[in-house]
Amino acid sequence: MLATIERIELLDQADHLAKMILESDIVEQYQICLYKLRHNKESQQKINKFAKLKELYEEVQRFGKYHPDYKKVMGEIRQYKRDMDLDPLVAEFRLAENDLQFLLDAVSMIVGGAVSPHIKVPTGNPFFDTGNSHSSGCGGGGSCNCG
Repeated sequence: MLATIERIELLDQADHLAKMILESDIVEQYQICLYKLRHNKESQQKINKFAKLKELYEEVQRFGKYHPDYKKVMGEIRQYKRDMDLDPLVAEFRLAENDLQFLLDAVSMIVGGAVSPHIKVPTGNPFFDTGNSHSSGCGGGGSCNCG
C-alpha cells in the first residue's frame, strides 16, 4: 500500500498530466470545432432533424419490414444521416474528436504499460488493441498461460 505522501505525489503527477492534455493543441482544436458546431444553426438543424428521425427509426426497427412506414423511414434516415455527415462542421468536429480520442488512448496505453505490461487498457481502438502483445486471458498467453 502506498504511503500518504506517495499517493499525494501520484495525484499531483496525474493532475499535471491532465493539465498538459487540456492545454494541448489537440484539445484546443476539439474545443474550437465543438464551439463552431454548437453555434451553427444549419448544422444544428441537421443534427436535430436526424435525432428526431432516429427515434422513429428505432420504433420502426422493432417491427422491421412489417411496419407500415418502414421503407419511408429507412429512406429518410439514410438521407438525413448523409446530410448530417456531409456537413463541413460535423466532419471537422468528428476529425477533431478522433484526434483527441487517439491521444487519450495513447496516454492510457502508456500509463497502463508503465504499471505492468499485462494490464489491458480498453481503448475501443483496434490500433491499440492489436498492438498490445501482452494481452491476458485465454488465447492471449497472459495470466492463464494457455496461449
